[in-house]
Amino acid sequence: MRQRSLIAITAALAAGALTLTACGSRDDDGGSDSGNGGGTTVVIGVDAPMTGDLSALGLGIKNSVDLAVKTANKEKYVEGVTFEIEALDDQGQPSVGQQNASKFVADKDVLGVVGPLNSSVGESMQKVFDSAGLVEVSPANTGPSLTQGPDWRTKKVRPYKSYFRTATTDAIQGPFAAQYVYNDANKKKVFVIDDKKTYGAGLAATFTEEFKKLGGTVVGTEHINPDTKDFSSVATKVKNSGADVVYYGGEYPQPGPLSKQIKEAGAKIPLVGGDGIKDDTFIKLAGTGSDGDLATSVGAPVEELDSAKKFVADYKAAGYKEGYAAYGGYSYDSGWAIIEAVKKVVEDNDGKLPDDARAKVTAAMQNVSFDGVTGKVSFDEFGDATNKQLTVYAVENGAFTAVKSGTYTG
Repeated sequence: MRQRSLIAITAALAAGALTLTACGSRDDDGGSDSGNGGGTTVVIGVDAPMTGDLSALGLGIKNSVDLAVKTANKEKYVEGVTFEIEALDDQGQPSVGQQNASKFVADKDVLGVVGPLNSSVGESMQKVFDSAGLVEVSPANTGPSLTQGPDWRTKKVRPYKSYFRTATTDAIQGPFAAQYVYNDANKKKVFVIDDKKTYGAGLAATFTEEFKKLGGTVVGTEHINPDTKDFSSVATKVKNSGADVVYYGGEYPQPGPLSKQIKEAGAKIPLVGGDGIKDDTFIKLAGTGSDGDLATSVGAPVEELDSAKKFVADYKAAGYKEGYAAYGGYSYDSGWAIIEAVKKVVEDNDGKLPDDARAKVTAAMQNVSFDGVTGKVSFDEFGDATNKQLTVYAVENGAFTAVKSGTYTG
């Protein structure tokens, strides 16, 4: 999956001087070797869906971490340490993610892992990493229970000290969407649909709770099979319910066709979802009728942040075939958080890694704080991001356009 120093030297001799856009060689699996003159090799694992329906998001995660590693090596950010990535494809499946977690744990050079995308996959990996004292930083998991326990609504208890995330949670995202739908979009009757998975069901639940609290009415609910493509029966139920808006909990492969079929059934109403649908693929699947559909996503639009200008320019210059997608900035920041933790551990140990580096890196992560691509990056007592900003996007003329940014005011 990755190339060691001998291969890196050969590649360097063949390629000549290395720049930020190509300061190492990447194999087809996403391995990165960006030498800074020898020393200790530290591997950052990346777990995400790199094939299948969600690959647009997963490849953006992988590439963004790769860019963070290349930047750190070019700058010799941690003296004597060369960073590499090892990227594994979880296919969006919890069982595969768990296997990947075991592979990372078995590699002594892996001192941190970025990922996964899906909260359900995250659940399957947490115990494996925590038992090994290996730190995990997700750029995309939003399920509240991952950091605050299954009873987070009534009693917040952090289940795993090795788990962190740079994305905010659905405890905030769902209610934020509900406030926009009810107050700003003036929609009062919602039909709620989810895919029964950890992320989708959890997001739909927090949206529903807040929407009802505001005075809205839930006129129907449906739980779909994530493998389904024919939503004609659900579309008919939506039309007959009298709903003026649909809320969907899940990722873009299903709500794209769902939105299209709802409109075709005669219900010319917007579909609203979370960060899982905020991808151009949703618009392609939903077709021209998707104008007016809405999605919330974590943080502010990367393209509008002064803090992200260098990331956007460097990503483009690096020539990645895929875009950084919805979680690129958060993935870069997740990778950089691991780099910062390694730097702290090395500096505290007279310029070298200690024997118990994994445990030390995990402990150091709690106090990591830096100005990242997405803004200030730091973690609270649960391992959650302290950056709670969210944005509502509307599909306008076939593209997502930011219409409102802010935080949830409960």
